[in-house]
Amino acid sequence: MSVRAIHAMNRFGLGRRGDEAPPGDPAAWLAAQLEGPDPALALPARTLAEGLVAWRDDLRRGNDGISAARGILREDTATLLDHAATTAAPFRERLVWFWANHFTVSIRRGGVAAVANAYLREAIRPHVTGRFADMLGAVMRHPAMLYYLDNAQSIGPDSVAARASGRGGLNENLARECLELHTVTPAAGYGQADVTALARLLTGWSVALRQDPPRALFRPRAHAPGAKVVMGQTYPQGPAALDAVLGWLARHPATLHNLAGKLVRHFVADDPPAAAVARVAAVLRESDGDLKAAALAVTRLDEAWVPLAKLRSPAEYVLAVVRAMDLAPGSRPQLRGAMAALGQAVMNAPLPNGWPDTAADWASPEAMMRRIDWAYGVAGRGGGLDAMAVGARALGPLLGAATRDAMARAGSRRDALALLFTAPEFQRR
Repeated sequence: MSVRAIHAMNRFGLGRRGDEAPPGDPAAWLAAQLEGPDPALALPARTLAEGLVAWRDDLRRGNDGISAARGILREDTATLLDHAATTAAPFRERLVWFWANHFTVSIRRGGVAAVANAYLREAIRPHVTGRFADMLGAVMRHPAMLYYLDNAQSIGPDSVAARASGRGGLNENLARECLELHTVTPAAGYGQADVTALARLLTGWSVALRQDPPRALFRPRAHAPGAKVVMGQTYPQGPAALDAVLGWLARHPATLHNLAGKLVRHFVADDPPAAAVARVAAVLRESDGDLKAAALAVTRLDEAWVPLAKLRSPAEYVLAVVRAMDLAPGSRPQLRGAMAALGQAVMNAPLPNGWPDTAADWASPEAMMRRIDWAYGVAGRGGGLDAMAVGARALGPLLGAATRDAMARAGSRRDALALLFTAPEFQRR
């Protein structure tokens, strides 16, 4: 097995699964995963409408959108993680998780749990190999985002609804994060007036939770009247303005630089090389925001093929261990609980900027001790697994001599597996 083959499976994938065949042509293997529809879209899952109904029923029962919503979250997250542990298209799955983190919604907001997985299926997965503008539009209209960043309750202060009720409630959260995190970033030089104008433009985009079926929609009565000026661009009153402003933001040079920088940081290096970021940004500009083209451009960067340059996040680490052991479903550890115990609970980022993406954020002494404790526990599920064989399959020529020597001297098979999973070369990708 070549270094390049195993590097592709670890750097761009989720780790080799058991003895699956390593790619003879790593570049072609990565590109093939981005062809056709996402295989995860065929998995059983609750629909968005089912999630919203469960949320509504919880609220009616006084559960504040927690009980039934959490049940849906458990079911759909188990399906999501089982897929990640077994998928033959791990590069595509990594991109899904990357973009879901870029457009974070968190189950910390009560009933968002009921629609968080529907958000992945509807706003993220279909657009991972499409245009950024389309993903941005799907995200901004999705009930999960509208609730998470409070736009569902935002009312234009001078709208028909505000005049009728005598009170308006403009909320700027979604507008602020759209500019600061999702698109141009403060580097573009926007100001508070732009945030307020975008928030006014977004008024009316809400969720009809009481309808059957419940759904996202535009409420004209809650929409702030009049033209809005965002970063020097004027947009008319009404729902059509949303696509116009998002299309402009999606193509802004600062947005393209932001996206390129985050892609290179995630797949290449904690300190993204400026030349690499510029190359990926140029691909985004020349392809009108084609995310498949951008992802493939990252795989063609020379810097992306330096082995073991990135520390695995807790979620990546848990999946890499489970895939290396190739455990049957009934023998696997509880993946959602494991990720939470290591500090990266699924769809539960503490803030809208999502989970961090550098070693400094994950490599504290306490965090490393948690990994060691968890590795020893999961190694006990290995039964008769030969640690040396597991290491050879998972890391190939990247398995270091020091780790091989330590495993050879281990007092038991469990100890040897734990040593493998806590070795520096397994912690990295």
